[in-house]
Amino acid sequence: MKKTDSKNIPTHKPRPMVDLLVSIVIPSVILMKFSGDHDLGAANALILALAFPIGWGLFELVKYRKVNFIAILGLVSVLLTGGIGLLALDVKWLAIKEAAIPAVIGLAVLISTFTRYPLIKTLIYNPLILNVEKIEQKLQESGNLAEFESRLLKATYFLSGTFGFSAAMNYLLAKWVVTSPAGSVAFNEELGQMTLLSYPVIAIPSTLMMMAIVYYLWRTINSMTGLALEEVMVSAQQKRG
Repeated sequence: MKKTDSKNIPTHKPRPMVDLLVSIVIPSVILMKFSGDHDLGAANALILALAFPIGWGLFELVKYRKVNFIAILGLVSVLLTGGIGLLALDVKWLAIKEAAIPAVIGLAVLISTFTRYPLIKTLIYNPLILNVEKIEQKLQESGNLAEFESRLLKATYFLSGTFGFSAAMNYLLAKWVVTSPAGSVAFNEELGQMTLLSYPVIAIPSTLMMMAIVYYLWRTINSMTGLALEEVMVSAQQKRG
């Protein structure tokens, strides 16, 4: 049996607009406009809407051979949403589920601070994004390595806090928007509304918080090493190498 040549696996290129369309816009439109008895029906509309993010996630997994902890949690989240709707469970479980996924990630980030591998080094401060070797060499030369590690730990707490914010907002949004019994047409319509609202209410503020953390990390690196931005960031040529 031949082993898969890693060189034949295409490089994953982020496509935020496609992700937004497939994972949020199309499912939301299906749930809000095609859940009626004269259209697809509540159950069929929910299955079709969930098929888009599930199918897209599996497609990227198969094509790029990339297993991502957060992506897996997202897939589990979609499957749980489908289960709540199709099994007509109490709607309170939707709010709990919406809060549980980011809460688990935030908790994992927090717990990682007690290990040798804090998750911020996987998510932000990693060799695929930053020239970690050069940064640490400069930190050792300037005697700032211990202080940098302290600030990196603080950035990890900030990162955990962004997921805590997301968990709280997810819960409140689900409780506010989705009030109809699971499995009903109204439930599907409210689920679509919640999915659309989650982008401006939760995703955008969370992204801004993440950008603030990245900026804090960059300012720390710049002040402690004197390195310019182009010296810190990994170039496309280095990534290929």
